[in-house]
Amino acid sequence: MAVDDTQPLISHLIELRKRLLNSIIAVLAIFLCLVYFSNDIYQLVSAPLIKQLPAGASMIATDVASPFLAPIKLTIIVSLFLSVPIILYQVWAFVAPALYRHERKLVMPLLFSSSFLFYLGMAFAYFIVFPLAFSFFAKTAPQGVTIATDINNYLDFVMTLFMAFGVSFEVPIAIVLLCWTGVTTPEDLRAKRPYVLVGAFVVGMLLTPPDIFSQTLLAIPMYCLFEVGVFVSRFYVGKNRRDEDEEQDAESE
Repeated sequence: MAVDDTQPLISHLIELRKRLLNSIIAVLAIFLCLVYFSNDIYQLVSAPLIKQLPAGASMIATDVASPFLAPIKLTIIVSLFLSVPIILYQVWAFVAPALYRHERKLVMPLLFSSSFLFYLGMAFAYFIVFPLAFSFFAKTAPQGVTIATDINNYLDFVMTLFMAFGVSFEVPIAIVLLCWTGVTTPEDLRAKRPYVLVGAFVVGMLLTPPDIFSQTLLAIPMYCLFEVGVFVSRFYVGKNRRDEDEEQDAESE
């Protein structure tokens, strides 16, 4: 391999390292700002369950270090979640030089929308799913069974749901990208609606804890977001084609 051929690769690797470092620094900076409030953050996240516990019941810690480590672990995850817009911007800054002008115009709204939908999914889980699910679980507990959830188990449960709903709410973005790149078309997706509905429940089963309640609460919004993505993708495909034609005309002139 010639020396000239290695220069672009090296420059790309240097740029990639820069973007990764910026993302890590962003997560670390947010964590340092939030670590003092780690117990408050855990209390906020655990509020939906605590409200549904019977009178006198509380969460428990079965490990000696859990009261310290669980809030710290949660704060790290929250810092990562809050850094999503910064991380997506770093991804955009890395790939932007390789994009055409019309592609850059389309990618920026997608980056903003993906951040918004990710947080919307988490908010849906916290304000809608958690109260309904925990109320259901508390009311269906067998008589004589005291609900006393371990803080680590609860953290794993809610983080799984947060991630599942946050990622699943990105369905419109995924559909727009698939249609934009020509992998599929809005018309083909409309014809496959029955399969998508079944697939939404399958994904809900895989991403959520093993209970039909959480699976259904994830599958229904996913299918609704699929319809939103199909609707929006029509405008992106048409706009993309018009911009490509304009650039080709400009180059020919």
